[in-house]
Amino acid sequence: MEAYLALLRENPKLPMPTAAQIAERAGYSVRSIFERFPDLHALRVATADYSLAQSAALAPPRRVDGDRQARIRSHVETRAGTCERQVTLWRALLFSVDETDDLRSRVRIGRERTIERFEIMYRPELSTLADTERKYMLIALEALTDFESWARMREFFDLSFDEACSVWITAIDHMLPPTPKAG
Repeated sequence: MEAYLALLRENPKLPMPTAAQIAERAGYSVRSIFERFPDLHALRVATADYSLAQSAALAPPRRVDGDRQARIRSHVETRAGTCERQVTLWRALLFSVDETDDLRSRVRIGRERTIERFEIMYRPELSTLADTERKYMLIALEALTDFESWARMREFFDLSFDEACSVWITAIDHMLPPTPKAG
């Protein structure tokens, strides 16, 4: 799985490296790949599961009880780190998502986890919205912080990591309703 991920990072336009490429990168024989996985699709699904677990472990919610700016900054930096590490895998999954329910499921799980994170990090602000407004706000926030949004800022607009984080911080701060007064 690590070899597959490394190959994706090195050549993002290659949605699925060959078994020979993966085996060579991993230092194994092609046969050893197929001893562990019945086919390359199973490897792709297992890698998606691995990446989802890795993201959850590396990016727990931080500063949940902080003030608005601390929560936004913490959330954006965490999300940006995830996007930076996993954009190539995300693209590979989206390239093949129509092939099976397994891949569609992993993409759905990734999006749901992103929305769950918004609900945790911005609970005070979201609590002021009616159900429909809240739903639309979560959809807009998820779209804003999608992997492709991150990649567009980094690759097309050539923003540094910090500059791209600043764009998201400003946009999220403008989108969220005012934080309710404590009391």
